[in-house]
Amino acid sequence: MALLQIAEPGQTPEPHQRKLAVGIDLGTTNSLVAAVRNGETVTLPDHDGQHLLPSVVRYTEAQPEVGAAALAQAAKDPFNTIVSVKRLMGRGIDDLKALDGQAVYRFAPADGGMPYIETVAGNKSPVQVSADILTSLRVRAEDTLAGELEGAVITVPAYFDDAQRQATKDAAQLAGIKVLRLLNEPTAAAVAYGLDEGAEGVIAVYDLGGGTFDISILRLNKGVFEVLSTGGDSALGGDDFDLALAEWFKDQLQLAELDAKQSRELTGRARWVKEQLSANDAVDVTFELLDGAPSLNVTRELLIA
Repeated sequence: MALLQIAEPGQTPEPHQRKLAVGIDLGTTNSLVAAVRNGETVTLPDHDGQHLLPSVVRYTEAQPEVGAAALAQAAKDPFNTIVSVKRLMGRGIDDLKALDGQAVYRFAPADGGMPYIETVAGNKSPVQVSADILTSLRVRAEDTLAGELEGAVITVPAYFDDAQRQATKDAAQLAGIKVLRLLNEPTAAAVAYGLDEGAEGVIAVYDLGGGTFDISILRLNKGVFEVLSTGGDSALGGDDFDLALAEWFKDQLQLAELDAKQSRELTGRARWVKEQLSANDAVDVTFELLDGAPSLNVTRELLIA
């Protein structure tokens, strides 16, 4: 399998040896692993045929759960179930204020670095949590491709700073993955939409993800991408829409102080409502973990107002 040749600022394309390599989208909400098979880029499914891996890890006294099984327990076991860990990567304890009410965890004291999260399996750093997600993707890829990976290209937000990029590399190393390149997500998006095939000129690519929002200005010339400029916010994304909708739920249900389970219940249901409103004009949502299991009707008009 050959790696796509992309020139980032200050870099030049260099030929790669033939490698068993993959591309990984380590997302805030979901993650994916893909490979070039028979000349076609395809995402790799798990044993159940699911391509998306929820970027969620639940720690137990046994082995950690990763993906859909962990997400299903997010509201019932909030302190041990880590969601949106990408927002913690490369960040200090003071940066957590930007997360508002999303981070319900118990944080252990940090010596100026990334905070540790207290779990039943011990204190876990954001790097370790991300490594568990990456390990799941590596195992999936090696099972599907029937071989050991030589490395991976991992996408990162264009506005990630050096600390966040290094944290991503450290997580990959813990997961047993050699990082062949960190690729800016807007550049990856341009490739995914085929802009490297014949398109030339200057284009703008927006990338609004689960936890970050970026824009990159790219110049395309004969299949080579030159990133002219990037901007964005590494603490703005779909999670923030969920938090805003969860706050509306809180007001409508006349809830005062929320405990960790209730907070996670509201944000989890907010995400579900947001996804349902992509295809429906209105949806009824029931809060099963709240007293009396109250319900609300939410319209698309409300969400976009």
